[in-house]
Amino acid sequence: MSTTPDHTPARLRAVPSRLLAGAAAVADRLVGERLAAEGAHKWHFAVLVALAEAGAASQAGLSRRTGIYRSDMVAVLNELARTGCVSREPDPVDRRRNVISLTPAGRRRLERLDALVSDAQRELLAPLTPAQQEELTRLLTVLTEHHRPEHPGSQEAR
Repeated sequence: MSTTPDHTPARLRAVPSRLLAGAAAVADRLVGERLAAEGAHKWHFAVLVALAEAGAASQAGLSRRTGIYRSDMVAVLNELARTGCVSREPDPVDRRRNVISLTPAGRRRLERLDALVSDAQRELLAPLTPAQQEELTRLLTVLTEHHRPEHPGSQEAR
């Protein structure tokens, strides 16, 4: 928290999109710092979570599940494979593509990264009561779901 007075105009301090952007920047910094201390970044975490939750997938499938561009996915998977967190095997159905799987080392790595991300969430949400934290998460989910391209009410779908 800054000890200097906030000279931001009141109207700007009341703009929800500006508040969300500021909170997102803080959240990104907190998570990024913790993951970086372990030699990881948010894309590593996203891929490991996706594999743990839904099982093995193609690179394209992981890209869709995580929102990581396909062109960036190769580098992320190379990094995770280099550290033994994922394995790549030819797809038995389509030998032109690989199936990416989580390894036991990847599961252990995910446990550690999960703890770091949870710590960052606790720090981010510390000023809120547990009920407020749940409500914030619910409201952010409503906003995010509403503005997904496949949602009938989103701008992109119109």
